[in-house]
Amino acid sequence: MADQVAIVTGASRGIGFAIAQRFVAQGAKVAITGRDADALQAAVKELGGPDVALGVAGKGDDAGHRAEVIDAVNTKFGPVTTLINNIGINPAYGPLAKLDLNAARKMAEVNLIGTLGWVQEALRGGLAEAGGSVVNISSVSGVRPAPGIAFYGTTKAALIHLTEELAVELAPKIRVNAVAPAVVKTRFAAALFEGREEQVTATYPLKRLGAPEDVAGTVAFLCSPDASWITGQTIVIDGGVTLTGVVE
Repeated sequence: MADQVAIVTGASRGIGFAIAQRFVAQGAKVAITGRDADALQAAVKELGGPDVALGVAGKGDDAGHRAEVIDAVNTKFGPVTTLINNIGINPAYGPLAKLDLNAARKMAEVNLIGTLGWVQEALRGGLAEAGGSVVNISSVSGVRPAPGIAFYGTTKAALIHLTEELAVELAPKIRVNAVAPAVVKTRFAAALFEGREEQVTATYPLKRLGAPEDVAGTVAFLCSPDASWITGQTIVIDGGVTLTGVVE
């Protein structure tokens, strides 16, 4: 990946940070985003410092922040070749019948519309000319019902369809794919397994929850020449749980 300039959103920790680590290890230059400037700077240092990584703090649904990131990347590393849309929020749990509609709007704005905004900015920042790839981080809750996080899953299902539409529109230069993880052991997903990890894990045929590195490896593959004939696809990374268990 020595010729790649990647943006990974929501990457100060968890899945996004693991993806950024994998990219840097394979020779890419990486820009990471997140809301916490201090956490981002610590992540940049851990990634290897300013020669290989750049951190820009802001909110993913803020158009000004997205433009700032693209401009900073172009100035420091050159045209964008790779975009990983990892940012996502789930501020509400419970049944749809009682869902706060303002929370639903915020999820749609960040998880879906924000993702499209990142793609549009990346195209402005060089992706349209250089070609390359986009990977959207969806969820198994976007491929089958997930009680308790149903609207989050709805936004992730829409993200899968957006992936397919973009794959058609941006071909042949740009490939667009998605990954759909089940529960990965991160702070973001803690409410889905903390205090009952053994019970949750028992529903997985592979008998463990995911690790951020599991997702990072698949994303790196999708951005590599080995995946040069793959576009518009969603790879489920779930330890087999969608075959036998209840998605949460």
